[in-house]
Amino acid sequence: MFGSSVCSHEVVGEVLEVGSEVTGLRVGDRVGVGVLVGCCRNCTPCKSDIEQYCSKKIWSYNDVYTDGKPTQGGFAGEMVVAQKFLVKIPDGISSEQAAPLLCAGVTVYSPLNHFGLKQSGLRGGILGLGGVGHMGVKIAKAMGHHMTVISSSDRKREEALDHLGADAYLVSSDETGMKEAADSLDYIIDTVPVFHPLEPYLSLLKLDGKLILLGVINTPLQFLTPVVMGGRKAITGSFIGSIKETKEMLDFCEEKGITSQIEVIKMDYINAAFERLEKNDVRYRFVVDVAGSKLD
Repeated sequence: MFGSSVCSHEVVGEVLEVGSEVTGLRVGDRVGVGVLVGCCRNCTPCKSDIEQYCSKKIWSYNDVYTDGKPTQGGFAGEMVVAQKFLVKIPDGISSEQAAPLLCAGVTVYSPLNHFGLKQSGLRGGILGLGGVGHMGVKIAKAMGHHMTVISSSDRKREEALDHLGADAYLVSSDETGMKEAADSLDYIIDTVPVFHPLEPYLSLLKLDGKLILLGVINTPLQFLTPVVMGGRKAITGSFIGSIKETKEMLDFCEEKGITSQIEVIKMDYINAAFERLEKNDVRYRFVVDVAGSKLD
């Protein structure tokens, strides 16, 4: 039904009007909305403040809202959102910097929070250095982790080490380097969205280490069970993050001065942006200035 539409999420703007039952928000407040704009509010996940796992969640784009109308994201002059799914943007974070945090930022913050991986001194890995992966490096480093970026080529080494502050860089095809790094990581956040073997990365984990899958992959992944069993390792996943975690993450990023690497564009550059995106020519998020674009 919505296959041909191109909508946005990670939306930041100002409150234009509030309903009669809205509390804590007023006209002029800077707010953001991420991937979700609705849920059932009655199931176990909803009552546990992890509404992203509600089976009746409503996406902020390419979905159908409770009134039967399609949700169309943030490429618009205004957007109507239930208060539950809005977060205030801290004063210390600019609007263009806040937008990518509402999805990419909380997507890496949530598993670190849920799996008890926020304490300093841990050794972590980021598999795949893109929009989500680069935020993983920054957030984990701010938590005091020793971070290794794992990539399929040497192409992003300088970016990872010099610009993002990673402590080490591994090329997955470098057999010597991979062997030397075996049993060295407490966790790996896997952001790769295409099929890839898991065994090489499972071997990098310590006893009780976790491989956390964040990439959406539509083909079965494979691994040999002894690789998991021999180190009591876990393969698990995580899906974006809750509104509660989003608020925590924004406060954390403000406190630590964490920003995302972005390129701000106007609406008239959208087609060129998509062409560059297909060529992997963006570091690491395009942010569209809708208010500053000519929409007529």
